[in-house]
Amino acid sequence: MSSEERISRKLMIAATMLFFKSHRSPGVRGWELKNRLGKNYMKVLELLNHKLNELGLQIKTVFEDDSSQDLDRARFYITLTHPLTMSDLVTSDYRIDEVAALAITLSIIFSRGGKTPLRDVLEVLETKFPKWKAEAYIEKAIRRGYINKTEEDILTIGWRTRVELDQRELLKAILEAQPQQEKKTEIENQEDKQE
Repeated sequence: MSSEERISRKLMIAATMLFFKSHRSPGVRGWELKNRLGKNYMKVLELLNHKLNELGLQIKTVFEDDSSQDLDRARFYITLTHPLTMSDLVTSDYRIDEVAALAITLSIIFSRGGKTPLRDVLEVLETKFPKWKAEAYIEKAIRRGYINKTEEDILTIGWRTRVELDQRELLKAILEAQPQQEKKTEIENQEDKQE
């Protein structure tokens, strides 16, 4: 087998491992890739990543904890290279109110250092949604992997949030958001200044 055929074979194996879920949660650990692809597995991933970029996809590396940068213990995922637009979200089975509830939930968890009691999140969500709906949104986010819930009813960041979301961008978007009345007043003030 030529070296080109070996590389092609390794790319196929890496793509198969990353695209098809073989565990409870998606993604592949570095040590698994190393076992199948050899010690130079990162070079294979770089080549695969280059090919995936042409399709609007990328390989993302997520470390278990921020202090450890051990690639063998890291988890590798395939994600989109660009964020989804609102129309993309709607066509991918997400309702706007679910997205809003998830954004609120994640911003509370992020602002409290990565964990918060469930009751605190529900208290905030219930100011905008009925209690049953707020609870349903939380359960759906847990099922989809965006948040985790401990036995003590503490919410933490889930694997999917680590992979798909940029924490800074989410918090920036929330901080920049203004209520409609404030925006209207701001626009009227700018118009008065122009006259």
